[in-house]
Amino acid sequence: LGGADLGLLSDAGCPAVADPGARLVARAHALGIRVVPLVGPSSILLGLMGSGLNGQSFAFHGYLPVAEGERDAALRALEDESRKLGRTQIFIETPYRNERMFEALLRTLKPETRLCVACELNSAGELLLTRTLREWKKAARPALARRPALFLLLA
Repeated sequence: LGGADLGLLSDAGCPAVADPGARLVARAHALGIRVVPLVGPSSILLGLMGSGLNGQSFAFHGYLPVAEGERDAALRALEDESRKLGRTQIFIETPYRNERMFEALLRTLKPETRLCVACELNSAGELLLTRTLREWKKAARPALARRPALFLLLA
């Protein structure tokens, strides 16, 4: 770098969190380059704060498997862990797969599990709703297509 500063920005979310920028940060550490993270909005923490779910014990899992069988198994495992530990489970999905993820959640999780759907936080089109799966099944489906979304569950 020749003594110059370098910045890493992301067009959505936090750089290096569920983001390929993590490789750049790891490389900087490996080369002995000082890394200084700067505070900015994080959908993970904003969603958790607005969800009403357990903020004392939570885990972020990034993207879950895409294949239906693997995804459903991962959802069941996250729900089981949440029930055993009282831990909020947080994950994201690409905007073009959000609706399929939502349908998988409705199909896979137990009726008493609470699910928060958080979309486009801190924008005019913000959606932030927490309901049990039983309630979600009775409600109108949220408009999730092509919108950045975060999913949080607590069994």
